[in-house]
Amino acid sequence: MNRKFQFAIDRGGTFTDIYAKCPSGKVCVMKLLSVDPDNYPDAPREGIRRILEKETGVTMPATEPVDGSLIEWIRMGTTVATNALLERKGERMALLITKGFKDVLYIGNQARPKIFDLEIVTPGVLYEEVVEVDCRVVPAMDGRCSLAHQYNRVEGKTGEPLYIIRPLDSARLLSQLTDLKARGINSVAVVLMHSYTYVEDELLVGKLAEQAGFDDVSLSHQVMPMLRIVARGFTACADAYLTPHIKKYVQGFASGFKDNLKGVNVLFMQSDGGLTPMDLFNGSRAVLSGPAGGVVGYAVTTPGPDPVIGFDMGGTSTDVSRYAGSYEHVFESTTAGVTIQAPQLDVNTVAAGGGSCLFFRSGMFVVGPESAGAHPGPVCYCKGGPLTVTDANLALGRLLPQYFPRIFGPDGQQPLDKAATLTEFKKLTDQINTFLESQQQGSTQMTVEEVAMGFIRVANEAMCRPIRALTQAKGYDTQQHTLACFGGAGAQHACAVARALGMTRVAIHKYAGILSAFGMACADVVQEAQTPAAKAYLPENFAYLDKQLAELTEQCLVKLQAQGFSQEQVRTEPYLHLRYLGTDCALMCGPAPGSSDPAPHHGDFVKTFLQRYQSEFGFTLSDRTIMVDDIRVRGIGQSLVKIEESIEKASGPPPVDTITSVYFDNVGYCNSPVYLMSSLRAGHQITGPAVVMDQLSTILVEPDCTATVTTSGDLLIHIGSGQRQVVSTHLDAIQLSIFSHRFMSIAEQMGRVLQRTAISTNIKERLDFSCALFGPDGGLVSNAPHIPVHLGAMQETVQYQMKMLRDNFHEGDVILSNHPKAGGSHLPDLTVITPVFYKGIEKPVFFVASRGHHADIGGITPGSMPPHSKSLREEGATFKSFFLVQGGKFCEQEVTEALMAPASVPGSSG
Repeated sequence: MNRKFQFAIDRGGTFTDIYAKCPSGKVCVMKLLSVDPDNYPDAPREGIRRILEKETGVTMPATEPVDGSLIEWIRMGTTVATNALLERKGERMALLITKGFKDVLYIGNQARPKIFDLEIVTPGVLYEEVVEVDCRVVPAMDGRCSLAHQYNRVEGKTGEPLYIIRPLDSARLLSQLTDLKARGINSVAVVLMHSYTYVEDELLVGKLAEQAGFDDVSLSHQVMPMLRIVARGFTACADAYLTPHIKKYVQGFASGFKDNLKGVNVLFMQSDGGLTPMDLFNGSRAVLSGPAGGVVGYAVTTPGPDPVIGFDMGGTSTDVSRYAGSYEHVFESTTAGVTIQAPQLDVNTVAAGGGSCLFFRSGMFVVGPESAGAHPGPVCYCKGGPLTVTDANLALGRLLPQYFPRIFGPDGQQPLDKAATLTEFKKLTDQINTFLESQQQGSTQMTVEEVAMGFIRVANEAMCRPIRALTQAKGYDTQQHTLACFGGAGAQHACAVARALGMTRVAIHKYAGILSAFGMACADVVQEAQTPAAKAYLPENFAYLDKQLAELTEQCLVKLQAQGFSQEQVRTEPYLHLRYLGTDCALMCGPAPGSSDPAPHHGDFVKTFLQRYQSEFGFTLSDRTIMVDDIRVRGIGQSLVKIEESIEKASGPPPVDTITSVYFDNVGYCNSPVYLMSSLRAGHQITGPAVVMDQLSTILVEPDCTATVTTSGDLLIHIGSGQRQVVSTHLDAIQLSIFSHRFMSIAEQMGRVLQRTAISTNIKERLDFSCALFGPDGGLVSNAPHIPVHLGAMQETVQYQMKMLRDNFHEGDVILSNHPKAGGSHLPDLTVITPVFYKGIEKPVFFVASRGHHADIGGITPGSMPPHSKSLREEGATFKSFFLVQGGKFCEQEVTEALMAPASVPGSSG
């Protein structure tokens, strides 16, 4: 039995969710608006106050500090950092960067996230001022180039030799920093070239900043010691911009308690799924603080050995993630236009949620990305809002107004208005039927229910796309996963989404509505240590790798022991960041199970690398050296918090609260029993169709599905096969919308693989490439949101090859083309076309094609775009209809000869 209260809190953008365990063992849950200045200044503190007041019976005025002596620990995830980044409300800061590179972060990587927007709005930088630091180190580049003068030679952390071209001018920089402080700049980010390996200059700049009076100084090599100054620089800026803002929030939160929470273990959730003490919580690792709790929650609570897909459907968006025995991290992501290079859980987001608006555009059903938000909200909120996914569920009987609180309407006291929703759907249905009649006389008229169901199906397909990106795009079979559903809106769509993906199990936790908060209670404390390496994965370097891993392990152990963990409570996970020599795609790999020889003492990391590379990209490079870019250790202090809860066993059939009518696709209206989650017991089985009402969510069990209540009070739903959909060739706006999402998903996956495997900066960072699908006639069917000028011309390229080669397409062929006569643009844009065959059909059933800009393809000037060329040969290598792969065999020799051909042109270097 606990002697004190324990609180786990997820402070989201709209709602704050609270999970509390009382000294008696009782569990309390609560939802509050995150921002309600008329009633309280801070939602997490207010939630704690209300629960303490209710459970202790002691009056605690909202205007007085809360008694923290009643609390054992508080664990919190927060969107404070994310909101500050989105709204640009962080600390005033300056960037200190190597002289000559002041605009490098302003330029960024030139990527345009919304490529089709005619009005291009750049997100802007976080810093107010830039100070150029007059110092310079360069790699020695032995054997490849030499310097005109003799300079001091030093060795970096990676063992790489460097030359100090210009030592730091300390006196001048100190004067500049003093001026910055006087102008009200409170935080600085220090980003120097090659500081990931040569740290001395950044350390000296940091000391000078402290002398000038700066309390918040973010050194890029300490924030994230990884290669690539742009990503490292953005991360350091985000840290300097957000950390002071987070400190102010933490201090404000603590000030609402007596003694500022002294003696209370306060931990915050980081983006990597681990907790950290509140005084170590920093900006660069806080951006995914809230969603990370949900990932931990389903990872800990979902039963069974199968890998799990997390499905978190909220009001404006849906987050999906994956767990397969260990957390999947990415080390670079972009939020609000800022690239952050730090370990973060791999969470994909799609703009489809309960509040996503519904449209009928150009003969297609469109869901989102616009959202109704909390105000005015959907039509059913009675505030004049638009039709949304929530309205569609209400119209189909999947939401039951009588079970919802009366908190809607202008006065906040009205129920959900189903009549208003049906009226608006009737107007939209009339509009759709008028369009269909204009396209095809005598077409079948759609009903309100069919229209609402159509939008639900399109929304489900939109939410399947990021799940496929997490699984199929990485070589995993989606059907082998369990779908863990949480968030306020997800339980109404879980069965349909699982069925669309071929999944047979859905897990819905009893605290699914607040699973992110519950996950905080389950999480462990994490400390990470990392260092760059730049070593080949070869036996002569294994001793070095083992030494570095041992040192990083010791660093993590010391930090966790300082937080009160014994050595027995700490476990560590070693990782190496591996890539093939000559490529830029590095994978963070742990050691493979079992042992092999030769390998470092910490395990066989290259076995994991080869397995992952084969799974994600479909090939490995057998004769290529593998490089170690970084060495990382993740130290985990196991919190040992007991969260097991059990409920009574069922002694009879589940009690039915009422019967309602729910509309299902291909079935129509069905009488469906309604069950209360609070009345269900372990072992109860519910056969669909049915509705289960929880205090925080509505769970829809579809026909041919069976839900079972577990001993802990959760729901496990087995998904039946359902009725097979029959796809006709008649005009169908719903099918058109669904297949639009499916085809676009294929093109997007093509783009992700192309970007990850590319060596060219143009493709990997500038994203100057495009991928698309083409029909059997060569016409464009679907494309990812890539370069418009590529997409407009690629159809001509595919159709030219069809005319040129006629029936000379065979399985295993890949055609390369860049010739202007063959639908090409300029020669550096190379197009690769692959015909796709199906079950013995002689002709291709469709084509896939990719076009990418290469930095140089020969010719008389670098860049292959000479302004004074007199013939096409002077611009570089040309490919009109060239077999890059024939019969599954890569034509390497022929490609090499073709690329070398421009060298024969006078004045050309090749």
